[in-house]
Amino acid sequence: MRKIHKWVGVIIAIQFVLWMTSGVMMSLLDAGKVAGREFRVKPAASAAWPASALSVDAVLARTSAQVMTISSAWVMNQPVYQLVNDKSTWIVDALTGTPLVLDAALATRIAQSSYSGSGAPAGALLLKYSLETRKHKDPAWGIDFNDSDETTVYVSASTGKVLEHRNSTWRLFDFFWMLHIMDYAERENFNNNLLVTSAIGGLFMALTGVWLLFTSLRLAEFIPQRWRRKRSINVFGDDGSKLRAVDAAQGDTVFQALARGGLQLPSNCGGGQSCGLCEVRCLGKAPAPTSADRALLSAEKLAAGYRLACNLPVNGTVDVEVAGAAAIATEYQAIVTSVHAVTPFLREVTIRPNAPFDCRPGAYIQVHVPDYARDAAHIETPEHHREDWKNIELPARLVNPAPLRRSYSLAVPVEQAGGQLTLLVRFMPGQQPGRGSSYMYTLKEGDTVRFSGAFGDFAIKPGGREKVFIGGGAGMAPLRAMIRALLQSGASEPVHFWYGARSHRDAPYVDEMQAFAGKHPNFKWQLVLSEDEHGGAGAAKGFVHEAARDVLLRSHPNLNACDFYVCGPPAMLEATRALLQELGVSEERVAFDDFKI
Repeated sequence: MRKIHKWVGVIIAIQFVLWMTSGVMMSLLDAGKVAGREFRVKPAASAAWPASALSVDAVLARTSAQVMTISSAWVMNQPVYQLVNDKSTWIVDALTGTPLVLDAALATRIAQSSYSGSGAPAGALLLKYSLETRKHKDPAWGIDFNDSDETTVYVSASTGKVLEHRNSTWRLFDFFWMLHIMDYAERENFNNNLLVTSAIGGLFMALTGVWLLFTSLRLAEFIPQRWRRKRSINVFGDDGSKLRAVDAAQGDTVFQALARGGLQLPSNCGGGQSCGLCEVRCLGKAPAPTSADRALLSAEKLAAGYRLACNLPVNGTVDVEVAGAAAIATEYQAIVTSVHAVTPFLREVTIRPNAPFDCRPGAYIQVHVPDYARDAAHIETPEHHREDWKNIELPARLVNPAPLRRSYSLAVPVEQAGGQLTLLVRFMPGQQPGRGSSYMYTLKEGDTVRFSGAFGDFAIKPGGREKVFIGGGAGMAPLRAMIRALLQSGASEPVHFWYGARSHRDAPYVDEMQAFAGKHPNFKWQLVLSEDEHGGAGAAKGFVHEAARDVLLRSHPNLNACDFYVCGPPAMLEATRALLQELGVSEERVAFDDFKI
């Protein structure tokens, strides 16, 4: 329901804005000007009908055309008869019976008699149809006046009646009226298909929004914690040993209670049910999975009792198994030893922990980002990247009002980095840059950082099966660490690495991968560029998952004999997983890492 709500909202969001904007603008405009009353003169009372006027019978006797109705009227101070049949309307002089010609001069005098403004007539134009007189289907004279409101008086070319006074305020109102009722042709139809469809979409958004409100909120959120019943959470390690008991209040989530108890589970969304990193395994009977559980956890994990801690309520004593619980409870300090820009928006940050730290390739740590306020000038840009940064509109101050944690995979095995941790940080340009990446980009050599870890189950599978790595963006980090570990250990099975970037400037460690391919016959490297028109030397053109499919996967004799490792931006990750499923690769052969960033 959240997905449907989100996508319907995206589709009709523009119309929502137009409805609200047009409604506000129409309410702000002067109603008198919109109605054309500002300079319109009320017609004078009609004089007595002249005794010398021809009788109706006499007028009809002089008319050769068929007449359906006839009525008396006045044009200026001249008495006339108005005749109508099924084809046209015309007027004749009531004294002589001759047809009265409504030319530009007469139409102008009629317009002047109905106008009290300071402008003078600036010309008359005969119009067969105009949106400004759309309620009147007969031809009309449009007489423009050169006042500040750009007034136009419309006079019927058939009857001489003043039809409308229009001005710039009315035209602005009419434009917003068109947007409001979504009739872009006649601006009159409330029942057009576009408006009805959008209205149904708006009603759906309102109803699903109310439903999501009630399903997302818990009654406990409205009751102070001290008034709720005391509960307990028993935390077990993945070896089955009980590590500690954490006090909780009924109605808390496991994520909230553990955080208050000093066990901050990995999370990039702060418990918002969107990143899927705070998984725990329920010991005993697990509650039914929620939509967030089903969206972010595999079917195998759901069956094994895994649930998202941010979505797991505490209704009694809860027993949960937390992988890496000891790492969660342990905090490390480290010194920044180097900061190196490998692409315009990918930066390698190397830190040295204050104690020996073990982290297998594919795992990640969580950097503790403090609350901070720093000048954007703290971000140093190398000379050769300044062209890429010059159009980035950063706020003057980079601010993080509350501590948070951000996950970063190691880009080099710890033992190959001399005990240091090598992190690859991606910066997303925009008016609101990421709080974690802003912090990491302002670090300088010698700064102190805090972190916890290591976390994650993204790891090289045992056995010597052929391996296919597919990645993009900051997904380079864990894949690079795995590949370096494999090649360093002398692995002999075929290893393929397909990496996607927008252009050569956005692709990190290309020279290193080409060197590995030249040194290790079993390692094949392929760069894929999505926006570089010509690809470049050795680079394929397109999206990385499609390029891998066309060149490697479709022609492979046995994909289920391979292990697949996928990491990168959410869209690329989702498309690659869907492709592998389409090609018949079993889920147990696919390992992936997804931080939802």
